[in-house]
Amino acid sequence: MLAKLRTRLQITLAGLRVAYLRRVWGMSIGRGTRVSSKAFLDFTNPRGIHIGEFTNITPGVRIFTHDFVGEKHVNTHVGSYCFVGANALILPGVAVGDHCVVAAGSVVTKDVPANSMVAGNPARIIRSNIVTGLHGMMSPTAPGIRQNNKAGKQI
Repeated sequence: MLAKLRTRLQITLAGLRVAYLRRVWGMSIGRGTRVSSKAFLDFTNPRGIHIGEFTNITPGVRIFTHDFVGEKHVNTHVGSYCFVGANALILPGVAVGDHCVVAAGSVVTKDVPANSMVAGNPARIIRSNIVTGLHGMMSPTAPGIRQNNKAGKQI
């Protein structure tokens, strides 16, 4: 009972944060998207942040829209149905396609094609043609995902 209450409260607070980011800062954030209160979205050029629907931005993620040294303010995009893992860094001007997973701690320096999983520094594609659902959750039928049979053994 208490766990369900905490979960509902967390989802409500995340929804309020997204509404604040949209209305006050002018960020383009799709419906159903969750942005952790501990994620950092660039306020230097807030209108340059574009996040699709039903995406999950986890704690410690940093999404930038400006480059101080290069003196530029650009748009940075994260697609719909994506998952961006803890402490990932998305650099200015990068576009992450729909149905993508960015692994925790990754540094995304280049565009990520749709239906891809990236990891590393710099981030590289480690799996293609993945299938994600709400908030970037991987489908159990996605290529490369092992499933257990009735006996509990991986197949």
